[in-house]
Amino acid sequence: QVQLVESGGGLVQAGGSLRLSCAASGSILSFAHMGWYRQAPGKQRELVARMFRSANINYSDSVKGRFTISRDTAKNTVTLQMNSLKVEDTAVYYCNAYAGARDFWGQGTQVTVSS
Repeated sequence: QVQLVESGGGLVQAGGSLRLSCAASGSILSFAHMGWYRQAPGKQRELVARMFRSANINYSDSVKGRFTISRDTAKNTVTLQMNSLKVEDTAVYYCNAYAGARDFWGQGTQVTVSS
């Protein structure tokens, strides 16, 4: 069973930065891909960024140029650096890993951006 533990998040003013980290219970290279989704109140969960085993990366158009996903294979962590945050980035952010045709999720961490 894969366990994902998120850290980071919090409250920040628009234009500020936050850093989210996700620690996996096993080797992150065992996952086909790993990344971050978010869900704002009343909205569906959406992809923010994900990194494939090959190191290819997908970003949502709404975060391109502002967010950066990276990984540390020695520590089995994936990090999301979020810069130039906007009020519309406010959401619960979830770490995700895909392995064995299954999605695994972290517990979620709240990111709130104030104007």
